Amino acid sequence: MRAVVLREPGGPEQLELTELPDPEPGDGQALVRVRAAGVNFADVLTRQGRYPQAPPLPTVLGGEVAGEVDGRRVMTASGATGYSELTTVDEAWLVPLPESASFEEGASFLVTFLTAWIPLRRAQVGPGATVLVHAAAGGVGSAGLQLAKHLGATVVATASSEEKRQVALDLGADEAYGYDEFADRVQADVVLDAVGGEIFKRSIGVLNPLGTIVAIGFADGWWDPLDTALMVGRNLALQGFYLGRLMKLRPDVVRDATAELIALWEQGAVKPLVGATFPLEDAPAAHRLIEERKSVGKVVLVP
Repeated sequence: MRAVVLREPGGPEQLELTELPDPEPGDGQALVRVRAAGVNFADVLTRQGRYPQAPPLPTVLGGEVAGEVDGRRVMTASGATGYSELTTVDEAWLVPLPESASFEEGASFLVTFLTAWIPLRRAQVGPGATVLVHAAAGGVGSAGLQLAKHLGATVVATASSEEKRQVALDLGADEAYGYDEFADRVQADVVLDAVGGEIFKRSIGVLNPLGTIVAIGFADGWWDPLDTALMVGRNLALQGFYLGRLMKLRPDVVRDATAELIALWEQGAVKPLVGATFPLEDAPAAHRLIEERKSVGKVVLVP
């Protein structure tokens, strides 16, 4: 089979298309013919050598795929090696792909929507709440925006360009600002933050009493140490979210959330935003698009 291999950390040029032996499924596993693989920011961080739980190298990236198993259309976010034509996946984590959905949409759904849905539900988002969604034109951000609107919240979006802010408004955001504007204009009950760094620090200042900031990524840099006294004094909460570990330690929570999200998708309440599609051999270009913060929605590789 053809696969994209990462042999050592570095730039996008480290992603090498090569031939590998077809994988053999073990007990409880299924062999999936990959039709589309989601490119997540975690893949970029792994390639850069910055991901905290990076796999040993060499490796094939791509934990999110949509494809076929014995004629069944499926998707998974179980850590498969998706930058390839074939991969093995635990049968227990295969999810039926809705008939109306494309494979590209299937490879854009689970990671982004689970990462947004579970924290928003835990934060009890509902009518009357204001949710600030950072990177709202990206994969997780566009999912979080749609889900917060579905829950009845007012949604304020941030994005790095006028084009991306318009994407957020088209998805239903009530307001959209640049990263240099939101701190002076927004008061929020929940902040969904995939950016980290200085944006995370400034976001704490916009929270209402009893508000929650959800840390789900550090695209703009690692988080500074958090002053617990500040959080206590202002009656604020920090919620961290890491889907991979939750799947291992609380699979029941992830499975219940998956069922809820599939129902919302089938009802037309939400829809994954596929921004760009690349063939396997252009995996370096896909990574560059994300790394340069030029991507909108989810970037997908197609074997």
